[in-house]
Amino acid sequence: MSTPPEVEKARDDQPSAFSTRPADDDRRAGELTFRELLRWTWRQVTSMRTALVLLLLLALAAIPGSIIPQEGVDSLKTSNWQSDHPKLTPVYEKLGLFSVYDSPWFSAIYLLLMLSLVGCILPRTYHYWRGLRAQPPAAPRNLGRLPDHASYPTSEPPEVVLERARAVLRGHRYRLRAAREGDAAVSAERGYLREVGNLVFHLSVLVVLVGFALGGLFGYKGGVILLVGDDYGFSNNLTQYDDFDPGSLFRADKMEPFSFTIDDFSVDWLLTGPRAGMARGFESRLSYQESPDAPEKSYDLKVNHPLSIGDTDVFLIGHGYAPVITITDGQGNTSGGPTVFLPVNQSFQSIGVVKAPDAQPTQIGLEGEFYPTVAFSKQTGSYYSLLGKPLDPMISMLVYTGDLGMDSGAPQSVYALDKTHTTMLTKPNGAPYRIDLRPGESVKLPNGLGTVSFDGLQEWNKIQISQTPGKWIALVGVVLALIGLLGSLFIRPRRVWVRVREDGDGTLVEVAALDRSGGGDTAAVVDEVVAALQDRREDRS
Repeated sequence: MSTPPEVEKARDDQPSAFSTRPADDDRRAGELTFRELLRWTWRQVTSMRTALVLLLLLALAAIPGSIIPQEGVDSLKTSNWQSDHPKLTPVYEKLGLFSVYDSPWFSAIYLLLMLSLVGCILPRTYHYWRGLRAQPPAAPRNLGRLPDHASYPTSEPPEVVLERARAVLRGHRYRLRAAREGDAAVSAERGYLREVGNLVFHLSVLVVLVGFALGGLFGYKGGVILLVGDDYGFSNNLTQYDDFDPGSLFRADKMEPFSFTIDDFSVDWLLTGPRAGMARGFESRLSYQESPDAPEKSYDLKVNHPLSIGDTDVFLIGHGYAPVITITDGQGNTSGGPTVFLPVNQSFQSIGVVKAPDAQPTQIGLEGEFYPTVAFSKQTGSYYSLLGKPLDPMISMLVYTGDLGMDSGAPQSVYALDKTHTTMLTKPNGAPYRIDLRPGESVKLPNGLGTVSFDGLQEWNKIQISQTPGKWIALVGVVLALIGLLGSLFIRPRRVWVRVREDGDGTLVEVAALDRSGGGDTAAVVDEVVAALQDRREDRS
């Protein structure tokens, strides 16, 4: 027999017995109100699963910042990488991979993680506070069903046994359930501070993120290449930096007004073994002033041993050579001096350029390589550096004449030569005119262009200067994370129950224990409590 359409419609209009929606709610199935949508979104963002996913994403997002050169760390290295990868550069620029930690997507992950941690910590703190104020649970009805339990008979009254059990458990730093008249059991627990360890760990992660955020917002990081010697110095202002990466809320008036010079520089070279030619270590002797009116001090600057001045740290991160090249043009005018050459390998084979924009009758540019300890390869037919220590230094350069592009006003790297409007000097047979010079040597250029001389060798240091206001906050967060992790790992929450009941003319004492974290040796806990109860009984008798 079929159901009339009117009955079917009336049936459809009736709310289901399992539905929580009001009868007059005309929403579609699964449709949420704005308030319900916000509540659902908040629950998803603040769930532990989301926090773990965001933490993993943050770690993965930091990988490009460690692999790809960053503009704020080393602008020269970044520009060289971009020149070597012209196809990838536009893609990486759109993705912000040359400035990962300042990119919007990295900041979004960072902020979502902080929000998720706050949403995780607050409810857990509330629940823990309620649990901390709650009493230990009452003893189970049948202690014999627990994995670890024991019992023994005694002739003492139940009240005496219970009082002794409270004293024993209180002496073992257990928290006891309040005693009531007529109770036949004692309930105790220990290790409730384990949850504190978990909360401290999560809170410390938030503290670390806040510390890094403060450093990124109010701090800065910059680098400078400084020649060794009293004639060259550095003052902490924006004009002195080769590259500078400020925070979004950085203020120049917060920079420490210090200055320093590099008096001496020493390198411990490895001359034998598989790592021969590499530097074992290096250090610089600094003379610095914390302010213009402050007395001069000395400091031995080493790798991973920075000089701290206020909130600013000065790091020694690299070194290299600066050949002293002098160009004398056809009219007798001289130019040049120490020129920074950048290392390209571990033996400090270096590249660099020398520019003479005022030379007459035409501008002169030199592009070449420097070899601290020169050697010649018969297989490749070219020079290379055998060691990083300057035992037999030599510089090899090509000569370019014409417009170097320095008069246009456009910014130009001091480590690169604009060859757009220049001509490379060649020999009569068409081969490049190459200059090979050792210290003290000079060569006369053809066509009345002048002379080039290699007058000596100086060294330079790469100095990184950073101000991170939140570094101590981050350090405190790391220490708290370690403490919280140790607490959550080594503190074991345990519950112990002691029940007495009359057994004929005596009393049967039952003891049981439960490890809430799992894997604990609660059998030893039961044996310890039983032994303590019996020892005290013997002492009293």
